[in-house]
Amino acid sequence: MENLHGKNVSFLLLGTLFVSTSGVLGKYIALPAEAIILCRAILAAVFIYIFCKIKKIDLKIKSRADFISFIISGFFMGAHWVTYFIALKLSNVALGMLSIYTFPVITAFLEPFFSKQKLNPVHIFLALIVLIGVYILVPDFSLESNDLKGILFGILSAFCYALRNLTIKKHVKDYNGSALMLHQMIVVAVLLIPVLFFSDFSNLQSQIPLLIVVALITTAIGHTMMVHSLKHFTVTTASIISSVQPIFGIIIAYLFVNEIPTLHTFIGGSLILSTVVIESFRSGKQTT
Repeated sequence: MENLHGKNVSFLLLGTLFVSTSGVLGKYIALPAEAIILCRAILAAVFIYIFCKIKKIDLKIKSRADFISFIISGFFMGAHWVTYFIALKLSNVALGMLSIYTFPVITAFLEPFFSKQKLNPVHIFLALIVLIGVYILVPDFSLESNDLKGILFGILSAFCYALRNLTIKKHVKDYNGSALMLHQMIVVAVLLIPVLFFSDFSNLQSQIPLLIVVALITTAIGHTMMVHSLKHFTVTTASIISSVQPIFGIIIAYLFVNEIPTLHTFIGGSLILSTVVIESFRSGKQTT
């Protein structure tokens, strides 16, 4: 059982690493946030559909209730992505990514309303550590500050992400992770069709390589792996373990675009990383 838990944690962390590329890509793709997400959803849907056909994965939706649930989860996924990419554009990769990691706090408080899971004091404690870590990141509390605006958009993104995860969790036993992601990508793409009429796509051709990367690596592979991981963890546990994502993202930003984190970023990031380690070991003991 210990080996199986270690494998599940490793799978979740690998998916998290792929998703972590969203920070740099979201910040530096030269298109508006909503345009990036529309292109991302369409391309990801194509990649996932091809994969599902090759693997002969059943894509049929089993009930009307599931169909409505997929629309709701797709809406929250799209809202999460758009607000997250706005956060990245307003601030930087470190602040944008770390601010959305208020979502374990939100998840810990919301999960009891979605399942028989009781509110766990340990989760609240770990989530509060994440929240303190985010608080340390805020360089300036002025409402004129783009960094603060970015962090607020990041927190709104976190709320949408928590709701998306809690909505999709109940379906992971009955549907393949790739099928769930495909249905969500279709919903996101359909909801964002109006973007074609008011957003700026003038740089689209030059940005296609980066859009393919964010659609394939970040979305089709990374997010599918994370959805699959919900079979083995509660949403709160998966949320806290995947809080290592901003750390990965900050390292990627440093390596590829030379974005150097501040001391506050290191301190706040260290607090967040500590919750990942604690929850990984704690959830491992529970499954043995």
